[in-house]
Amino acid sequence: MLRILIIGAGGRMGRALVRAARELGGVRISAAVTQAGSSHVGRDVGHVAGIEALGVPVIADLPAALADSDVAIDFSTPAAAGANLAACVAAGKPLLLGTTGLPAELQADFERASRHIPLLLAANTSLGVTLLLELVRQCAQVLPRQFDVEILEAHHRLKKDAPSGTALALGQVVAAAREQSLVVVAVVNRAGAPVRRDGDIGFAVVRGGDLVGEHTVLFVGPGEQLSLTHRASDRAIFARGALQAAIWLAGRAPGRYSMRDIIL
Repeated sequence: MLRILIIGAGGRMGRALVRAARELGGVRISAAVTQAGSSHVGRDVGHVAGIEALGVPVIADLPAALADSDVAIDFSTPAAAGANLAACVAAGKPLLLGTTGLPAELQADFERASRHIPLLLAANTSLGVTLLLELVRQCAQVLPRQFDVEILEAHHRLKKDAPSGTALALGQVVAAAREQSLVVVAVVNRAGAPVRRDGDIGFAVVRGGDLVGEHTVLFVGPGEQLSLTHRASDRAIFARGALQAAIWLAGRAPGRYSMRDIIL
């Protein structure tokens, strides 16, 4: 039975992971962590997730939680990601990091950490989005540069980062396939933005209600357009994908991995 630690147990994804783990065989939630001072500290993680008690209290001591776990899944905050990564390296435990909006200066830490532990960075843990990234990669490689690229994304009203981590990942895939740098041209709308230039990758953002997540990549050429879309209607798809990825990650050699490694 694989023992899984959830970092950020009180958040939307943390609670979804607890619920999804109950339905997935071969895994159990062995520990749950949140930030010190949270109202969730001391509560059973099952109750925090809205299900029956699991006998696992939410704590704020990450090193202690790591000692009782085989793999960690982090959906906490960008500010905590560096310290959480360092704790996993010190404990020698694999880490799936699903937090988005991470500071750029953490890239060097990721490279160092991947020499010691299996590290999987995932802007989106949906298997459908993982396939979308591959389809976008193929389109960007095949379609001529006359096709402009626009990336549209929509999420719930409380999401803080914009564009989303998934939208940026889609943009990075296009940029890499076209051998160019990724520059975010516009966010939300084009008011005050420069006129589109050849090679620009545009972004548009919607925030409202309880939208789970929607991403569309438009390839718009002379007289035709190609649209690739993924819509999530249930946050459970991300939780199931993260748990499947954690199962895959456990026991791997140290290295830096992505969701693409799981499906290809």
